Amino acid sequence: MGVDQGSSVGRADFVSRHGLYDALQRQAAAEVLSRLQDDDIRTVRISFADQHGILRGKTLIAGMLEAVLRNGCSITSTLLLKDTAHRTVYPIWQRAADRNPAQMNGASDIILVPDPTTFRLLPWAPGSAWMLADCYHQNGAPVPFCTRSLCRRVLTRLTDSGYRFIAGLEIEFYIFKLVDPKLEPQHCGQPSEAPTVRMLSHGYQYLTENRYDEIEPILEQIRAALVALKLPLRSLESEMGPSQCELTFDATEGLQGADNVMLIRSAIKQICRRNGYHATFMCRPALPNIASSGWHLHQSLLDARTGRNAFVSSDERDLLSACGQRFVAGLLENAGAACLLAAPTINGYKRYRPYSLAPSRIVWARDNRGAMIRVIGAPGDPGTHIENRIGESAANPYLYFASQIIAGRDGMSRGLQVPAAEDAPYESSARMLPASIVEAIGELRQSALFRAELGADFVDYLLTIKEHEVHRFLSEEVTDWEQREYFELF
Repeated sequence: MGVDQGSSVGRADFVSRHGLYDALQRQAAAEVLSRLQDDDIRTVRISFADQHGILRGKTLIAGMLEAVLRNGCSITSTLLLKDTAHRTVYPIWQRAADRNPAQMNGASDIILVPDPTTFRLLPWAPGSAWMLADCYHQNGAPVPFCTRSLCRRVLTRLTDSGYRFIAGLEIEFYIFKLVDPKLEPQHCGQPSEAPTVRMLSHGYQYLTENRYDEIEPILEQIRAALVALKLPLRSLESEMGPSQCELTFDATEGLQGADNVMLIRSAIKQICRRNGYHATFMCRPALPNIASSGWHLHQSLLDARTGRNAFVSSDERDLLSACGQRFVAGLLENAGAACLLAAPTINGYKRYRPYSLAPSRIVWARDNRGAMIRVIGAPGDPGTHIENRIGESAANPYLYFASQIIAGRDGMSRGLQVPAAEDAPYESSARMLPASIVEAIGELRQSALFRAELGADFVDYLLTIKEHEVHRFLSEEVTDWEQREYFELF
């Protein structure tokens, strides 16, 4: 075993002492170490998903990996306390402990413990490998704001109730040619100036081959990398907007789908930037002639006892089984409270427009892309599943997954009855989705269900960060709308 100089002070054998690896992870750790020399790995990126679904972490010299797999890797706790401008929201230098998350005063350390089952070689960065990590306090307790750990706990509760979560991914995003990255000192603020870009293709020729061929050179590099990463890529598509793309992925079980999203988004952004492009998962960029990007989450449950799709109906009169109907009823009942977890940015609420292929009301329908919940399949069809169209592509995947499971299980446990399906979702009298992040914050604050399932501390923590972003938006920035509305009038 190598010498871990300084990095394990006070936490020697941290992983084994606190029982943080199961048998599969211990075996994977040994395999990872054996690959370091065989694959000529020089650096390993240890990353975790922060509250916004952004990867943060450290890059290690390969020789340090053995020690880190044994002892973990220290990192500054304030990384979990930041808003989307990377500003620390909580008063970490004050003594008012009631205003600070536990054990995070003074920018103290937390411990990253890499999950060796997530090990990947990065095709675009020769000699580099990557692993996801979970966050722990120095006493071995999980950090309650680690969203990957939180999602794992929600999945465990679902498994304990006899079901397994299956999710397929359908993610829209934009790729632009990078014209000016805005790297002059005056542009490097917090947040920094947005880059200047131009389109790769004209839009509004949805799924035409010519439009696809115009963006194929960079999409081919993305395709090759995602396949090399062993991600279950199904299709690459030219979407509605100019330079807008969509990727779809086969269904996977449990945490795997959320882990995949973290790697997919990071890979796309890094590959594009290295080749002179800018990829963004922002919902609605402030550019002319733009369309919104969404993340449609396909999902079903497997009966853990039989291994069968629990949403398949055996009754020709019903699209979904009783289990599936109750799950959908739970999604509808709790849609307002779940919205902040599926659409976490101020910008994301500009997508909920009628007649736009995005949902505006809390309804379900059979194979109708105007509904929030779209049912795909038929009685007896083993591929029957639901598609929730509520999400934006920037969502933290662990919180998005958790929101679906929590809401759906609530419908199942309470035996909620699904309302009638809608044939014209945009003309329904059903409840509207939150019109803004302010409304979504209010819905989550009032939800006893999400407080019970996620923990009151986590909900209050997330609301504090999101309210800080809203406050900055309302108090610091003068928008183009305000300039047009008031500058000449008054």
